[in-house]
Order: sequence, then C-alpha cells, then structure tokens
Amino acid sequence: MPTTRSSDFEHAIHSANIWLKAVAEALGTDDRHLAHRVLRTWLHTLRDRLTVDTSAHLAAQLPELLRGAYYDGWTPSSVPIKYDIDGYVNRFVQEAKVDAEDVPKMAAAVTTVVRDHVSPGTLESALDQLPKDICGLLLQPA
Repeated sequence: MPTTRSSDFEHAIHSANIWLKAVAEALGTDDRHLAHRVLRTWLHTLRDRLTVDTSAHLAAQLPELLRGAYYDGWTPSSVPIKYDIDGYVNRFVQEAKVDAEDVPKMAAAVTTVVRDHVSPGTLESALDQLPKDICGLLLQPA
C-alpha cells in the first residue's frame, strides 16, 4: 500500500492557509479562528441553498481541507433548503458567532475571496440559484 508523504499534507494545509489568510485580510482581522468560522459559515449557508450537482461542482474548486469543512454536516437529501434573507442572516449569526450587523460586510468579503480563488464562472453558477436578496447581500461591495 502506498504511503502518503508529509508533503501531501503540507500542501493541503498550505492551500487552506492561503484561503484563510485572504479571508482574514478581507475581514480586516488577524484572528484566524474568526476567519475560519466566517468562511465555514459562508460555505455552509451557500451549500445548503444549492442543488447537489452545483454544490459538488463548487466543492471541487475548494482546497482539500476546506472541502472537508464544506461537506461537514451536509445532508444532500435535504437540499436545497429554502430560506429568505432573514433566515440567511440568522443562520450566519448562529454558526459564525458574529453580530447580525456584521453579516453583510463579512459575507461580501468572503464572496470576493472565493471568487478570486475559484475558476471563472464557478461562483456565478452557484449564486444564480440564490434568491435575489441573498445574492445581493453576498455581492455588495465589501
């Protein structure tokens, strides 16, 4: 059985750290734990509004460690989950442990980072499945 070289793990960690650093910078914080919570929450709130196919297509663009966080707790048989902008904000607040007034800025910042790190059109295909008010929240200037 082939062994996994430590460089494989180092690459996975490095790739995830690139994304986390970008999110932390976009949020204007040095708190990597906050950046992780916000990124994870952003991924989950988007994932659960998407069809299984679109969700899997987006996941394929994520670094390996973030892909694990993306799929953590996912129940594909129950998606897409329908919620409005208030439901989105409430879920973001609960999962990321942030204040509701911070959600628009945080969500938009993560959207910008994700767009910069995935193939062109990937994020847009996912965002097309969202209600206009949630999509507007994610796309507002960060």
